[in-house]
Amino acid sequence: MAKKEQTYKQALAEAEKILEQIESNELDVDQMADAVKKALELLAFCKNKLRATEEDIEKLMSE
Repeated sequence: MAKKEQTYKQALAEAEKILEQIESNELDVDQMADAVKKALELLAFCKNKLRATEEDIEKLMSE
């Protein structure tokens, strides 16, 4: 079965959960680096998704 593509909403929710874990000191030092890396990947995904959506909307508006 093919993996379902992650949505903006899912990525943002996961990033927020990671940030909450970091802020509440739920993670130990060993988990911290991996959590920060994952949060940055999720935020980059969200940023790219927003940029692509903005470009699509601008293209539609100019037609």
